[in-house]
Amino acid sequence: MVKPKKHLGQHFLTDQNIAERTAILVNKSNVENVLEIGPGKGILTKHLLKQPNKIIHAIEIDTESSEYLQENGILQKPFLIEGDFLQLQISKLFDKEFILIGNFPYNISSQIIFKMLENRNLIPLMGGMFQKEVAVRIASKEGSKEYGILSVLVQAFYDVKIEFKISPGAFFPPPKVDSAVISCIRKSDYKLDCNEKLLFEVVKTAFNQRRKTLLNSLSKFNLKEVFLSHPFAKLRPETLSVNQFIELTKFIESEKV
Repeated sequence: MVKPKKHLGQHFLTDQNIAERTAILVNKSNVENVLEIGPGKGILTKHLLKQPNKIIHAIEIDTESSEYLQENGILQKPFLIEGDFLQLQISKLFDKEFILIGNFPYNISSQIIFKMLENRNLIPLMGGMFQKEVAVRIASKEGSKEYGILSVLVQAFYDVKIEFKISPGAFFPPPKVDSAVISCIRKSDYKLDCNEKLLFEVVKTAFNQRRKTLLNSLSKFNLKEVFLSHPFAKLRPETLSVNQFIELTKFIESEKV
């Protein structure tokens, strides 16, 4: 018997229909390899294994869950990896593209997203189950209060869609929040026309002081007088679109030369 562990943020999915609807998202890409994060007792894994032309791998940090998956013939090593996705050296596991999917532990979901972004050259598709508020944040557009760091950085490289929402009753134990599944399909032109590392820094710096105008929140870049007349200077970060953040990054890059 596998008991959900609070310190791992485990809420096991129990709804077969939700598992099936999540699993078929892998068919949005023709890439073969799939990596599931945190398979738990394997309800999603079983449906992933039914998808045509896919090779399913999973990474599980919980020894008890890993043993359950193997003892019940759901997934075996080497396709089942025991370890922490956040510590995983992805390049050692995959030397070609793979799909990322899972009922992600809500306490590390943002960290999973940043790891996906770090490895965006290898991940053309992600299908993930998140706390609904996080899913909304990732998918939000400029002008909304939910729009922030995750919104800009994910949407710079991926097209995001909220696929469906899930009530707490679909899990054991039921979480205290609603959930949602999103898909992120990498853009064909995901290599940006700017310094991508600088973009990350600009976006994080701007939103860390989101109530300030960009003139004030971006003061660390020492733009001084040259930024005063810029059309974005007196705006707050949530008003800028992804493309405008890219434009702003190019401006900052040119002034730093």
